[in-house]
Amino acid sequence: MDIATLGGQLFGYIPLGDIVLYFTPFNLFLFGGALLFTFLIAVSNTETQVEARFGSLEDREVKVDKDEFKVRRFLAIICGLATAGAMITGDLFNFTLFVALIGIVNIGLVGAVKMVDVLDSAFQYGIIAMIASLPLFGGAATILAATGTLSLIEISHLSFVTPMVQFASVLLLMGIAGETGIAPFYATKAEMFRTPGSPFLVIIHLSSLLVIVRAIEILLLINKPF
Repeated sequence: MDIATLGGQLFGYIPLGDIVLYFTPFNLFLFGGALLFTFLIAVSNTETQVEARFGSLEDREVKVDKDEFKVRRFLAIICGLATAGAMITGDLFNFTLFVALIGIVNIGLVGAVKMVDVLDSAFQYGIIAMIASLPLFGGAATILAATGTLSLIEISHLSFVTPMVQFASVLLLMGIAGETGIAPFYATKAEMFRTPGSPFLVIIHLSSLLVIVRAIEILLLINKPF
């Protein structure tokens, strides 16, 4: 299994030292989608939440102040750019760096909210993300030790898969699952979405979705199941 089998025709690649970018229809679609949503989020304003009060007919508006708005918009843009970078990188180590950055920025997107439940959930998600960085980078290091390269282009050309590479793939999957907060770790992120600040919160969903899709492609390239 090679890159063209999964992503379509290989249009080309850009070697920037240790950083290698490659372009296929699949990767360009994900890359363009991430940039488009990042632009839309960057030019959008936050919503005003309206909360009903128990035992009263009055409503309470929850708004995002200007300073918090600027910080969260900046973090949302960084998250979108990191997601876009993860879609076209052809270097496994740089992919893990982008994933780790996405996890950090996702915590920051809700870190300024003065809501106990939200902050408690963000704290728990942060702990899981930090723990997940060990299998994430450990998996990449193990693949480097087993294959001698971190280039996905070179790895896709290998004709065999060793048990050590398969073990490293499991570590990568564990690390990506923890960093993006997918099942079974999604429960720690659920309360984070109660905070005001949409559409900035949309980038948390989008980044997780795109990273998982790209991770599936990378794992298939590494393990060659068919």
